[in-house]
Amino acid sequence: MSIKRVCVFCGSSSGTNGTFTEETRALGKRLTEHNIELVYGGGSVGLMNVIANTVLTYGGKAHGVIPDHLMQWEVGHTNLTALHVTDSMHERKAMMAELSDAFIALPGGYGTLEELMEAITWLQLKIHKKPVILYNIDGYYDKLIDFIEHAKESGFIDGKNKTLLHSVDNLEDCMRCLGFN
Repeated sequence: MSIKRVCVFCGSSSGTNGTFTEETRALGKRLTEHNIELVYGGGSVGLMNVIANTVLTYGGKAHGVIPDHLMQWEVGHTNLTALHVTDSMHERKAMMAELSDAFIALPGGYGTLEELMEAITWLQLKIHKKPVILYNIDGYYDKLIDFIEHAKESGFIDGKNKTLLHSVDNLEDCMRCLGFN
């Protein structure tokens, strides 16, 4: 599969660890170096703003998908290659998936987790066949990775399905999961 667009799930906050912002910028730059377009939640805040602005700064294309109620809160990024405004969060996620060839989850909160879990569930159910990558920057997702292992040991995640989620802790491995060396 040729990766042309990657959907990045990430926080509407930048978090308390500067490494999150540094690695988000590095990912944005690397995506543009490989002519990979960004698809993301369309926000102008937090790590969402960082990834979009980095991609745009390096000459890449950034496609935002945001529900109308968040546009009304004035958190939508207005200088993107394309900004799609949807009626609901459900439509937002479906459009993000449709526009993308792969998914990467960076640090974030409830929304990021929900988007990640839906992408991995859709992969498990064969709704799509796109790579889903958990970019575990500075150990941010260590406890989630432990929980997934616990769910496997408890019989709720089949062993073969555990491998559907690619957990990486550096940019090089993240890019390898996308098919770039």
